[in-house]
Amino acid sequence: MTGDPARPLILTCGEPAGIGPELAPLALAAGVPFVWLGDPRHLPPGARWAEIQAVGDPVAPGTLPVLRHDFAAAAVPGRPDPANAQGVIDVIARAVALALDGRAAGIVTLPISKQALKDGAGFAFPGHTEYLAHLAGGAEVAMMLASTTVDPPCRVVPATIHMALEDVPAALTPDLLDRTIRITRAGLIRDFGIADPRIAVAGLNPHAGEGGAMGRQELDWIRPLCDRLRAEGLAITGPHPADTMFHAPARARYDAAVACYHDQALIPIKTLDFAGGVNVTLGLPFIRTSPDHGTAFDIAGRGIADPASTRAALRMAWDMSQARARAQAGARA
Repeated sequence: MTGDPARPLILTCGEPAGIGPELAPLALAAGVPFVWLGDPRHLPPGARWAEIQAVGDPVAPGTLPVLRHDFAAAAVPGRPDPANAQGVIDVIARAVALALDGRAAGIVTLPISKQALKDGAGFAFPGHTEYLAHLAGGAEVAMMLASTTVDPPCRVVPATIHMALEDVPAALTPDLLDRTIRITRAGLIRDFGIADPRIAVAGLNPHAGEGGAMGRQELDWIRPLCDRLRAEGLAITGPHPADTMFHAPARARYDAAVACYHDQALIPIKTLDFAGGVNVTLGLPFIRTSPDHGTAFDIAGRGIADPASTRAALRMAWDMSQARARAQAGARA
């Protein structure tokens, strides 16, 4: 492990009625420095933890460092309490403040229930990503899902995310796809240490439109957009038929794929690396990752939650923070 353990990651508690609290102690096996931010009452019985007063305070090996954030109520696994909704939101905001102040190397967010936050605190954002962008002053962001256990790696970025499929063609504009590609490229350079990223762009329609027989978006503007970006010097290919982009030989030809809609991106990553997939928010002024799963209310409190994705998210966030530090040091040299 390299980097400064006095400037650890922040692991937010997420929804206290979900599997987040039981994942936190298990995440210590990730082997990177982090602090759990939440209410220690929500941790599972028998968890070994110690309250710290400031980020970076040392604790005994094998002990979960806890930066206390009191909630309104205790937690019952599987039953979100509206009284705790504001606490979940406040923890996210506090973690972002610590990262923006330079006291944390980045944040890893455990899963939230958007419905519980809406019902309990009138949460006005579609999800974590949009709220984080708001806290960062309206940063333009993109959601990347990245594998950690397959080679070549699978990294996918959907241009449109949480919307009905029938709304995608209107939402997928040349400007949106252009911005998504540029955010992806900048993130690969800054946070993954890839000097000249290769990006493959998926077509919207089956067979990338089949020469106009199955849709014209590829001919009318996606291919011209890719051509224009290549003329600027970006290593862009596409539009490609999405059904032939994700087997191993295809993945070896690019560093990230930009997809047109949610399932086009998430089905491949969850098929290839379900337990090791990590959600990364590109475009923020701080590092943010999260495990690629939800609150799992159905198994919360049963002690069977798989910590693999949380550990992977912590390791990836730590590696990204070190890549970003190296890039900053190189810029100063």
